Amino acid sequence: MGEAKRRAEQGLPPRDKPRASKTKTVDTSPRIVDWLPLTRNQASRFVAITTKGAWIGIGALALFWVTVRFIGPAAGWWTLADG
Repeated sequence: MGEAKRRAEQGLPPRDKPRASKTKTVDTSPRIVDWLPLTRNQASRFVAITTKGAWIGIGALALFWVTVRFIGPAAGWWTLADG
């Protein structure tokens, strides 16, 4: 017995349709180049995400440098070769 028949026999209403198709928005911004499937909104999001990732990388590199140069030798984990 199918789901629709079972629900009808039990007096239940039909099942709701999935809402995924209703919430999906279509990007209507113009393309950068007609032959390239990349819109201006996608390009600006890419720039924002990569900029944020670059700043996170710079911060991680600075933290690593401080750890190697100052925290490690102060804690006695290792000694510096130039010191």
